[in-house]
Amino acid sequence: QVGKTTAIRNMSERLPVSHYLNWDNVRHRQRFLQNPADFASEIGLDQIAENAIVCIFDELHKFSRWRDFLKGLHDSYSTFNAVVTGSAQLNIFSRGGDSLRGRYFPYTLHPLSVAELARSPEDREETISSTPREIPDDQWNALLRFGGFPEPFQRASQRFHNRWTLSLNDQVLREEVRDLTRVRELSQIESLALQVRHRVGQLSTYLGLARSVQSSVDSVRRWIAILESLYFCYRVTPWYKNVARSLRKEPKFYLWDWSQVQDSGAKAENIVASALLKSVNWWTESGLGIYSLHFLRDTQKREVDFVVVRDGDPWFLVEVKSGSNASLSPPLAYFQNQIGAKHAFQVSMDSSFEPRNCFEIETPIRVPARSFLAQLV
Repeated sequence: QVGKTTAIRNMSERLPVSHYLNWDNVRHRQRFLQNPADFASEIGLDQIAENAIVCIFDELHKFSRWRDFLKGLHDSYSTFNAVVTGSAQLNIFSRGGDSLRGRYFPYTLHPLSVAELARSPEDREETISSTPREIPDDQWNALLRFGGFPEPFQRASQRFHNRWTLSLNDQVLREEVRDLTRVRELSQIESLALQVRHRVGQLSTYLGLARSVQSSVDSVRRWIAILESLYFCYRVTPWYKNVARSLRKEPKFYLWDWSQVQDSGAKAENIVASALLKSVNWWTESGLGIYSLHFLRDTQKREVDFVVVRDGDPWFLVEVKSGSNASLSPPLAYFQNQIGAKHAFQVSMDSSFEPRNCFEIETPIRVPARSFLAQLV
C-alpha cells in the first residue's frame, strides 16, 4: 500500500528499454513460468544491444521459485538488470539463504514525508537539505490526520481513511500473518498488535507484552518480528555508548501508519520517528554511510526521544514537543555534552514554518517540525 507499483511503473517509463511484469497479471504470470531461456530470448537478453535491458518484476514474492528464477537469469546473462518489488515475504526469504547474496541492493520504500512533498527527486540533496521548503497547510494537516500512505493521504477523507485502515489491518493481521505463522496464533498476534498500538513511544519490555497477551516471552519476540516484517511496526533501541547508567534493553515501538495512533503526543513522536527512520534507511541504502536511529535514557529517567548515529558516532539529538511554548528540555544539553553529538533539536509540532537551516546551529535549539522535517528525506 506504500506505492511500490506506481513508483516502478513511473521508473519503467523513463528507461530506454524495460519490460514490466506483474505476478498478479495472469498473462504476465505465464511468462514467469516458462523456460528461463525462452524468457531471456523473448526480451532480448541473448542479443547485443545499445541500451541495457531492465526487467521490472512486481509482486515477485508471490512466485514460489522467485529466488532461483532471478539467480538463473543473473548468472546466465551478463546484460541482465532487474528491479524487483515485493512485500514482507520477499524480505524474509531473501535472508533465508545466500543464493542471491552480493547480487542485489535492497531499498526500503517508506510512506510520504514532509521532505518528499517539499522537493522533487532531482532537487534533493544527498543528506540534509540546506534550505527547508514549506509545504501547504492542507498537505501538512493531511499527513498528521491521515498518515503518509499515498491513497488515504491523497483522498483526505475521514470515511475513506476509516475503511482503508480496517481493510489494511485485516490484510496484515489476518491474511499475511496467516501465511507466516500458525492459524491458532492469529488472535494472540492481533492482541499483541493492539498492545503495541497503545504503547507507541513508551518503553516496552517483552515480559510486559507477554503478560498482556498471556503468552511466553519467546512467542512475543517471534510475533513482534513478524509484525515488523509486515511493516506494521518498528522498534527503536536505546543508544548506550558513552552514556552513564544508560538503559540497554527496553525498546520503544512505533507504527508505520501513524494515523492509527490516538494520543496526540505519541502521534507527534511517531511522525518524527518515521521521518528519521526513512532518512537513516535512505542514507544507508544509498551508500552514504552507516546510519541508525536510537533513543537516550538513563536510570535517572533523563531521556531524549531520538539520536541519529552516523558511522558509529552520534550526529544529532531530537526531542519532540507538541506545543510551541515549551522551554528547552534539559536532557538535550546534558546528553549532547555527554555523547558529543553535533546538534540538538527540540522539534515543535505547533510552531510556524521558518526558512532557516537548523543544521547550521550546534547548540540546543527549538525548531518547528515543519522546518526540521523538510530538511530530511
